[in-house]
Amino acid sequence: MMEYNTRQKKLALPEYGRSVQKMVDHALTIENREERQKCANTIVRIMASMFPNTRNQPDYERKLWDHLAIMSDFNLDIDYPFEVIKEEEFHTPPQRIPYQTGEIRNRHYGRIVEEMIAHACTLEDGEEKEQLIELITIQMKKNYIAWNKDGVEDKKIFEDLRIYTKGAIDLSDREIKLNVGGNNQRNNMKRNNGTNNKKGFKRKF
Repeated sequence: MMEYNTRQKKLALPEYGRSVQKMVDHALTIENREERQKCANTIVRIMASMFPNTRNQPDYERKLWDHLAIMSDFNLDIDYPFEVIKEEEFHTPPQRIPYQTGEIRNRHYGRIVEEMIAHACTLEDGEEKEQLIELITIQMKKNYIAWNKDGVEDKKIFEDLRIYTKGAIDLSDREIKLNVGGNNQRNNMKRNNGTNNKKGFKRKF
């Protein structure tokens, strides 16, 4: 009678399958230490053959022996060629990543855009600031369109940027066209006559 996997013992590492787990369970029953060591070596070779594309990863062999220890529930008494993971280390939950608090003024722009805008306000007038503001406005338009498929006028983006910066960055007197579909970002913000806009941004801070 076929036994469903749902009724069998839960696999510690399902990626190796139940056949390898049964090999490990068998190794635990071998009383002779030398024979048990040979069996463990064979199991690790089989495990390695299952994922040949990972051989070039750092600590590849150590990970295999770590996995063997895990599948044996840390009860396999053999001479490990590496210092394998300890049971207490395996069951220790990962350190929680602190969640960023603080409100986002406009969720469709996101926190990263807000941080970019804040950084732009700290820069002196010049090419670096011009380039950053260019990238910011293009990203703002992309994010806005992702939330609102009907699109958005450029003047709305410029007005939101002015509000974000309390007027420190004001593009209202600039004839600029944001082309979010172009490949060359340096040509995305231009005057209507096709020349690069070299006029400095208004700086009110």
